[in-house]
Amino acid sequence: MKRKMETSELIFKIVAYFFLIVFSLMCIYPLIYALSSAFSSQTAVESGQVVLWPVGLDGTAFLSVLQDNTFWIAYANTLFVTFFGTVWSLFYSILGAYALSKKRLLGRRGWNFFLVFTMWFSAGIIPQYLNYMDTAAIFSNIGINDMKWTVVIAMGMNAQNIILLRNAFEGVPSEIEEAARIDGATEMQVLSKVYIPMSNSTIATVALFFGISRWNGYFWSMKVMGSQKYSWPVQVYIRDFITNSTQLTNGCDDETYQVYLQTHDYSPLSVLYSMVVCAVIPILCIYPFISKYFAKGVNMGGVKE
Repeated sequence: MKRKMETSELIFKIVAYFFLIVFSLMCIYPLIYALSSAFSSQTAVESGQVVLWPVGLDGTAFLSVLQDNTFWIAYANTLFVTFFGTVWSLFYSILGAYALSKKRLLGRRGWNFFLVFTMWFSAGIIPQYLNYMDTAAIFSNIGINDMKWTVVIAMGMNAQNIILLRNAFEGVPSEIEEAARIDGATEMQVLSKVYIPMSNSTIATVALFFGISRWNGYFWSMKVMGSQKYSWPVQVYIRDFITNSTQLTNGCDDETYQVYLQTHDYSPLSVLYSMVVCAVIPILCIYPFISKYFAKGVNMGGVKE
């Protein structure tokens, strides 16, 4: 027999669902607007007629992005940085978290303190930049001049993700590890055969954090890569396009800008929104498959028993 909800409980649910729906619409509207602007006519975009649905359906701008080789080079750079950056960050984060989860680690309390300390205080932008440049110089000395490797290696540290993994490893029953050691398992076998399989939800969550951070990151990539345009990830490329479009719009008179619009079948804004749509597609495709691990992974890694 179903329990009849009290009036206060019913009101709470109505209010909660209302705010959840509003919040969801606020999150999804920018994507819908970008998609609509990407497939709207030049006149509709320039005059601000696009609100929700495409106006004067036109895929010329999106087609121009698909034919832009420089954009796809930047896209490939982003895939490179995201894949290898996530793998590298996960590799040493798992090793570090495993070591910090062991009470037999010499100076464990001090190492954990230093890890948390980096979350409270940052060295600052200039020391970070110098650190990245030193890493780039090391790679240059061994013949690696591609700055993508600097972004992959030097920007992999994240104390919060290491703490999530450490807490998840601490939640693994010690009896299982003891049984594995009795069977003759080595340290790496215990990690790979016991701890990693039993913490796969937290590892998937941390991988998602690393992947999104690498995919969306542009500030340090822009500063480190500088003028190496063929090494730029897609976010830096989009930012450069925004800067150039703004200069085109604000740096010339209306007559010159109208001439530009007449010589192109699309608006710069439509091209920009087309790039944005292309940039978010991989995350939208991957996230549904990982989201089921998200809540469980955060709970396992965020609560220390």
